[in-house]
Amino acid sequence: MPTYVTTPIYYVNAQPHLGHAYTTIVTDVYSRFKRLLGDQVRFQTGTDEHGEKIVEAAAKGGKTPRAYVDDISAQFRAIWPILNVQPDHIIRTTDPEHIAAVQRILTLVQDRGDIYFSEYAGLYCRGCERFLTDKELVNGLCPDHLKEPEPITEQNYFFRMSRHQDWLIEHIRRHPEFITPERYRNEVLAFLEEPLEDLCISRPTSRLTWGILLPFDDKFVTYVWFDALINYLSGLGWPSDPMFREFWPVAEHVVAKDILKPHAIYWPTMLHAMGLEPFWRLHVHGYWNVDSTKMSKSLGNVIRPGDLVDSYGVDTVRYFLLREMNFGLDASFSHDAILARQNADLANDLGNLFSRSLTMIGKYAGGRIPPVAGDRALEDSDRELQAALDHMARAYEAEMRDFRFHRALQALWEVIGLLNRFIVSNAPWELAKQPDRAERLNTVLALLGGSLWMIAVALKPIMPETAAKMARALGMEAAFSQARLAHLADWQAVPARAQIGELVQLFPRLERKKEMPANKEAAKSSAGGAELISLEQFKALDLRVAEIVAAQPVKKSDRLLQLTLHCPEERTVVSGIARYYRPEELLGKKVALVANLQPARLMGIVSAGMILAAREKQDDGTERLKLLFVDPAMNPGSEIA
Repeated sequence: MPTYVTTPIYYVNAQPHLGHAYTTIVTDVYSRFKRLLGDQVRFQTGTDEHGEKIVEAAAKGGKTPRAYVDDISAQFRAIWPILNVQPDHIIRTTDPEHIAAVQRILTLVQDRGDIYFSEYAGLYCRGCERFLTDKELVNGLCPDHLKEPEPITEQNYFFRMSRHQDWLIEHIRRHPEFITPERYRNEVLAFLEEPLEDLCISRPTSRLTWGILLPFDDKFVTYVWFDALINYLSGLGWPSDPMFREFWPVAEHVVAKDILKPHAIYWPTMLHAMGLEPFWRLHVHGYWNVDSTKMSKSLGNVIRPGDLVDSYGVDTVRYFLLREMNFGLDASFSHDAILARQNADLANDLGNLFSRSLTMIGKYAGGRIPPVAGDRALEDSDRELQAALDHMARAYEAEMRDFRFHRALQALWEVIGLLNRFIVSNAPWELAKQPDRAERLNTVLALLGGSLWMIAVALKPIMPETAAKMARALGMEAAFSQARLAHLADWQAVPARAQIGELVQLFPRLERKKEMPANKEAAKSSAGGAELISLEQFKALDLRVAEIVAAQPVKKSDRLLQLTLHCPEERTVVSGIARYYRPEELLGKKVALVANLQPARLMGIVSAGMILAAREKQDDGTERLKLLFVDPAMNPGSEIA
C-alpha cells in the first residue's frame, strides 16, 4: 500500500531549530513505521525560499537572496543526517521543476475562472506576509508578531477562495480524519462559520521581485503561500509522472499549529479549484516551549538540534521528543527533562533490562537463546507476559497509525517494566543453581530473548541506531533489515539457538554538566578582579534598543518596577530601579536591553531580559543607578554592536 507523508517546507529566514527538528523527526518516524508495515513510502521535506522576509534576511546578512537561500537551505539539508532523518526527496521552491508547476497551476486556475484582478485596501503584516482581517487582530496587533499591521492599498490578483467554502465545510464534516487531532478540525470549522475572503495571491514587482512571476502578468510575483503549498504536487512530478498517480490520493501532511490555516483552508480550496481530490490527512502538532517559556531568538532560548545530539545522542533526542509531547498539544523542553528520560527510561529501564538479559543468556545458556519448552511448561507469569506482549503489539500499531506516539511508547515501556519484574520474580540466577530447573531456566531466557527482539522491532522507527544494536547483539542482524510489524505478533520470532553477539551498553547514565571557564584564576583581570571573556562570549550577548511603553510599581516591593518594552516585539522586564525613577518619567525612553538573558521569575512576574544601568558612587558614599539611555532616533529592536 502506498504512503506519501510530508513535512511543511521550512521557511529559510532562520536556521533550523527544535521545532523544525520535531516536525521532521515525527514525519521520519511515521514513514519508517509505514515501511515496517510493508508500505511503499514517499517521505518529502524541503525549503520555502521566496518572499519578502527572505529579501530582508538576505539584506541584513549582506547577501543576495539567491546566495542567502542556498546557504540556509544547505543548513537544513545538513541537519537531517545528524538527526538520522532519511527523506526520499528534499524539494526547494527555487527548483526549476517547482517553478514550472506553480506557473502551470496558476494558468489552470485562471482558466477555470478562479483568479481575478482587483484593487484591495487592507492591513498588511510583513511578518505573516499577508493581509489580516480586523477579527484576526488582538488589540490592533498581529497576534503572532505583536506588531501593528500597516495599511496598504494596491492592485493585485486574487484567488476566489470564497467560491469553495461550502465544499470545504462539507468535506471536513464528511471526513473526520481530514484534520487531526479533533481540536484543530473544530477550530477550522469554527473559522469557516464566517464568510471566507478571497485570497490575494500576488505581489507587485514594484515592491518585491524575489518570487515566481505570474505566467499571465510579469508585473507581479506569486504570493509565497500559493507558491509553497504546491511543493506537495511538484515533488511528485505533477501532473504526468506515474509517482504522482501512485502517491497523491494518500497524501498526509505534518505541520505545526501556526500554519493550520494555510494547510486546512488555502490548500484544499486550491486543489478543488484545480479539479484535484484533496489530500487524505492533515496532522497538526503544538509548540515546543523551553523551560515553560516560548522559544524565541530574542529571548536567547532557541534550541539547536545539532547541539542536542552532541550532548545526548541522536536516539535519546528522538525518543525524548516523541515521548514528551502529546501530539497536538504544547510541550516544554528542558535539559533536566531530557536527562531524566535518558537516565530513567533509557539507561535504567531499557538499558539494564537488555544488559541483564543478554548477560544471563551468555552465562547460563552458552550464549545461545534457548528454545521454549512446550506450552505445558509455561507458568502463569509466562502467559501474563505473552498476553502483555500481544496487547502491546496491537496498541503500538493503533497508536502509531494515529500519531499518538507518546502512547505507543507508553505501551512499550509498560512491557519493559513487566520484563524487569519478570526477571526478579523468576530469579534466573537461582534457577541456575538447581539442575532440575534447567527447563524452567531455558524458558525464562527464551522469553526474555523473544521479548527483546519484539522491542527492537518496535523501536526500529523511533530509535533506529539503538534497535539495530539490539538486533545485532541478539544475533538477528540479518533478519533485522527485513523485519516487519508482523514480528510484533510473534513472541517466538527469534529462532531457537540464535547466537548472541557482543554485549554493548545502550545508554550511559549522564550527569548535568555545568560549563565553567577552563582556568578561572587565569581569567582574572588586573582591573577590579573581573573575569575576562572571549570575543565569542561577548558576541553571544544580544543587545537591543528597546522603548519603554509602560511602567508600574511591583506590588509588595519598594525597589522593583515592571516595564513593558517594545523591541520590536513586546516583552516584560522587571528592574530594580524604583528608588531612582518614577514610572511616568520612563515612558517613551529608549534603553539598552540584554535580550537573550534566561527568563527569571521575580515577585511572581516572568522577566524576559535586563536593561543596562551604571552604578554611580555619590559623595555621601551611597550608590545611585542610572539607566543607559539610547539615542531617541534609534528604532526599537536595533542591534547594539
